[in-house]
Amino acid sequence: MLTTTAVDLTDPDLWARPDTPALIAELRAEASVHRTDTVDDGPVWSVLSYRHAAEVLRDARLYSSEQGSLLGAGEGNVPVGSGRMMALTDPPRHRELRAPANPFFGPGPVRGAAPGITGLATAIVDKAVELGEVDLVDAVSALPLSVMCDLLDVPEQDREMVERVCDVAFLGNTPEERRAGHQQLIPYLLHQVMLRRTNPKDDLISKMATYRVGGKLLPVEDVVLNLDNIVVGGVQTVRHTAAMGLYTLSRRPELWRRLQRGEVGMDSALDELLRWTSVGLHTLRTASRDTELDGHAIRRGDRVAVWVWSANRDPEAFDRPEEILLDRSPNKHLALGLGAHYCIGAPLAKAELGALFTAMLERVDTIEPTGPVTHNRSIINFGLDRFPVRLLPR
Repeated sequence: MLTTTAVDLTDPDLWARPDTPALIAELRAEASVHRTDTVDDGPVWSVLSYRHAAEVLRDARLYSSEQGSLLGAGEGNVPVGSGRMMALTDPPRHRELRAPANPFFGPGPVRGAAPGITGLATAIVDKAVELGEVDLVDAVSALPLSVMCDLLDVPEQDREMVERVCDVAFLGNTPEERRAGHQQLIPYLLHQVMLRRTNPKDDLISKMATYRVGGKLLPVEDVVLNLDNIVVGGVQTVRHTAAMGLYTLSRRPELWRRLQRGEVGMDSALDELLRWTSVGLHTLRTASRDTELDGHAIRRGDRVAVWVWSANRDPEAFDRPEEILLDRSPNKHLALGLGAHYCIGAPLAKAELGALFTAMLERVDTIEPTGPVTHNRSIINFGLDRFPVRLLPR
């Protein structure tokens, strides 16, 4: 039976409403897969259950990323980076593009970088505590921006400019502002790629710029597109998860105290906060051939949106999903993806988040809101634009 929901899940205002969890639960109980008529992207299959979300994400050949990995491009539009960016390719091409970046994000390199990340996180929290009143979104953003500059080996004299441009690209108040930020970031990356193609070092830009597939260097434009994608993903995921996680804990002081007393390990707490916040609300795929999903006939070319936020609250996959259980185990959430497109930066993101939360728990007794929290208007990375607080020291 075809189930069409009148609820447009692509409406960003929906996700900030207090009744959204109950609404999504009702839709998921009605059917695992819905036909959704969206305003900008036309008809889309919306996957709400964990089981069918995992089915789609695991099968990268049947459910392709090449026609777009995110809603919002408009019906029938294909992104510029189709077939050229990690996020917009399928295996085996996807594996080829990940290969030069993999060594920078594996557990070994992340362990080596951990002391530096811890030091940065501590300095950021110390400064925020010293200021007393801060916008916590701005404060936590400094860590992923700085770490990303280290990975790219941005020259010291350029860092202030790059961080300022990234700040606009990721934190701008309007789409126009954010677009303007990217229009400044991309030429800078292009310039650095050209420099390091002729004079490579051991950084991420150099490795991408000099990487060869089938004996040929990647086109410069493709290198820049992939670097921009890595920067966006690396900064946005950490920024939104950190801010949303701290916002969640500030509203549940009993969880904050449990973490401070060491009653729950940071690793399990991080996974539960990733599941709960699910800041990457959805992932888009396109059917590469006719198939069936939960009894629905999916035609070649149909777009299938996996609503990760919903899948991560599916009671068939998680016990008491509407509760935050910091020691939840097992916790096979989909917040960082699944299958071929599992987040390349997952170990680094977890290291950054762990360092930030640990520094906050060690130095802050209470996170006290000083004004209204403002949610951003996005279905790509759903988080906070503003979180004004007073940090009361321990």
